[in-house]
Amino acid sequence: MAYLLLIQETRGTRAARSADEAHRLYDDMMAFAAGLQADGILRAAESLRTDDHAVRISAAAGKPQLLDGPFTEAREMVGGFFLLDVSTREDAIAIALRCPAVAWATVEVRECAPCHVL
Repeated sequence: MAYLLLIQETRGTRAARSADEAHRLYDDMMAFAAGLQADGILRAAESLRTDDHAVRISAAAGKPQLLDGPFTEAREMVGGFFLLDVSTREDAIAIALRCPAVAWATVEVRECAPCHVL
């Protein structure tokens, strides 16, 4: 089964880190990804730029509109993800608990499924 670990960071924390700390945390995350790859359960992993580089597309007003970031209504932003191939939700949670990001972010575990599955 596919599970997604979403790394949800509080806005502004990246900018508050020193360059050395930022590199150390990134290296920790890459080592975590390498371990998942070695275990044969990592499908994909990426770090994302901050949301001030993002654009949202919404058709809430009837026609698609582009909304540039940052998005002030949100306190958190998705900072990255790990796409896993594991047998159970419990396996995905156990892996999420080992993720270095739990020290500074929220790690959300989501099962991948068709949008009609509730």
